[in-house]
Amino acid sequence: MPPSVALSLQTPSWTATVDEARLSASLDAMAAIGLQNDGSVKRLAFTEDDCKARTLFSEWLIAAGASVRVDAAGNLIGRIEGTEPGLPALMTGSHLDTVPTGGRFDGALGVLAGLEVIRSLKDQGISLRHPLEVVAFADEESTMVGCKGMTGVASDNPADYTCSNGQAISDNLPCAGGNWQQLGQARRDDDAIAAFVELHVEQGGILESRGDVIGLVEGVVGQRRFLVRVEGQANHAGTTPMDGRQDALATAAQVILAVQELAKNHPGDPVGTVGKLQLWPNAANVVPGQVEMSVDLRDLSLEVLSELVEDLESRLRSISRASGCPITLLPQFSVDPTPAHLSVTEAIAASAQTLGLSCSALPSRASHDSQEIGRRWPMGMIFVPSRGGLSHSAAEFTSSRQCADGTAVLMQSLVRLDQRLNKVTG
Repeated sequence: MPPSVALSLQTPSWTATVDEARLSASLDAMAAIGLQNDGSVKRLAFTEDDCKARTLFSEWLIAAGASVRVDAAGNLIGRIEGTEPGLPALMTGSHLDTVPTGGRFDGALGVLAGLEVIRSLKDQGISLRHPLEVVAFADEESTMVGCKGMTGVASDNPADYTCSNGQAISDNLPCAGGNWQQLGQARRDDDAIAAFVELHVEQGGILESRGDVIGLVEGVVGQRRFLVRVEGQANHAGTTPMDGRQDALATAAQVILAVQELAKNHPGDPVGTVGKLQLWPNAANVVPGQVEMSVDLRDLSLEVLSELVEDLESRLRSISRASGCPITLLPQFSVDPTPAHLSVTEAIAASAQTLGLSCSALPSRASHDSQEIGRRWPMGMIFVPSRGGLSHSAAEFTSSRQCADGTAVLMQSLVRLDQRLNKVTG
């Protein structure tokens, strides 16, 4: 377990104060849009409920004194200007779209925490040197077209996108105020953003198990995903002797165990998962002749990812030789890890310490908009606990106090970055 960040009991010179009740009310109002009978929230990107959520958020931003615009990638951006013209923007935010049975906090907390920061700065008469932007990124849960559009890596081929509402991305973007024909214009200049900080619920149980209030995210892990195909020989289950079989499923079982073992035994803390399995002919009285399965490997280190893949390839060769079943490893998906930037993590750690909130380091093993944004600009993430480690479900829960604590750390982190970044030296 990474060491907890040491706490300081000294009285801070400035303390971030946010309105817990106001933030909680905003989360409740947002959760009412797309609320399902089982208590889950369904706001698929580009649907009517997603657009209602974006409209409400836009109204709140304007009421708080922010200007609002939507870029070509569908990102809804609220902005308050800084006191020193020409400085790049400090940015925070997340997403408002959900999975089909989503929770109340995934994504929405990060967006509404940014709104609460704008409101609280105004309440306390605090002006930042830098502009502050709060972003609701478009379609984080499926295509990530919003964050990819902002960084300039979004594909211009509609066939590369599978939207959760079943419509083409070129038809969806205009519904959110974007413009498919001008997607490239969503790309921000290198000097447009000073730093990006995202507050998010952990979606896991590590912070709760440690008893820590704040998670200092070391980075977003990289992923390597494969399709493994095992070729056996389908044959009669009754007449084929055990020592005369090429059982693709029995061989696949060895592959599944190998994936578990290589992740558990590798130094560090990687994860490996077989989450999808198909077999043919899938009949009770037939020795399985073919199996296909997914393999998902994740870690914060590129070197570890490479070692995991090499280990997997070696184990598959050994299993294939012993079983007599050819095994093919087909790459399906690859994304490199994005480490958090030291300047941002230092600001987060110092802010948690100043506020007297216990804080410890951990990686994010789920993808976030930060993963793409952090490839171009300094990025950091703040996690708050998820009760029972549950997310993407009606049972997702983070208390109003935990949400407010995370928002206070976000606010003070932005103020610290505002004071430290882009200083003019004489």
